[in-house]
Amino acid sequence: MSTQHPSTPAQGLLRGRRILVTGVLTPRSIAFAIAAAAQAAGAEVVLTSFGRAMSLTRKSAERLSPVPEVLEMDVTDVAQVQAVAEHVRGTWGGVDGVVHAIGFAPPDCLGGGFLEAPWSSVSTAFHVSSYSLQTLAAAFAPLMPETGGSIVTLTFDARVAWPVYDWMGPAKAALEAIVRYLARELGPRRIRVNTISAGPLETIAARSIPGFETLKSSWGRHSPLGWDSSDSGPVADVTAFLLSDLSRAITGEMIHVDGGYHSQGAPSLETAEANL
Repeated sequence: MSTQHPSTPAQGLLRGRRILVTGVLTPRSIAFAIAAAAQAAGAEVVLTSFGRAMSLTRKSAERLSPVPEVLEMDVTDVAQVQAVAEHVRGTWGGVDGVVHAIGFAPPDCLGGGFLEAPWSSVSTAFHVSSYSLQTLAAAFAPLMPETGGSIVTLTFDARVAWPVYDWMGPAKAALEAIVRYLARELGPRRIRVNTISAGPLETIAARSIPGFETLKSSWGRHSPLGWDSSDSGPVADVTAFLLSDLSRAITGEMIHVDGGYHSQGAPSLETAEANL
């Protein structure tokens, strides 16, 4: 069952808001859909990328309207993150929202090598996928107005273990915990920190996960609402909501945007009977 619908965030929902979006590579990126939804809701957007990915991000940016500025920012380089924060301060005077849509694990951290993966690879996965959220929060929270702001990140429900996801699972679990701790730290400044747990979506990152095609094909069959892995629109719309004042009393939360898959026990009666 297809769930694809055009992304239509409420017009004006983010009017006057300044949003920094990380993680845009191609128009298939979840972050690209988020940037487009934020613009459609009235926000000003700036994108970040780094290294060889910069050319891909700039090419994708040209498909947004208006075309946003693309800044180089390696989230593992604190000096570079701080430099981008200063640029944003000088250009916009501040920022209202930050979207952390970054995740990476070396190949030996995925695909069934959980017991063999070396710390050098695992530490990279944690640094890029988890700790970088704290790095962004530390740099950009001071730029948010006294009335508050919003930080949103993306996860893949780490409350359970997934086949072949291996060390990205613990990295995402750490990310989800960091969301809760940042919510506590930044709440007194009216800054909200939340994460979205999306169902499997067809992105460049997803293609690097062994077994992704099997997971993707079964997800829609087992989700009460169905699931279209080619449509990032539902995730983008919920992100726009979390960046807006409509979510002003929500923080430290993980919102599932997965067609309801997370709410089910055995994926089907047949599967349940086979396991009895």
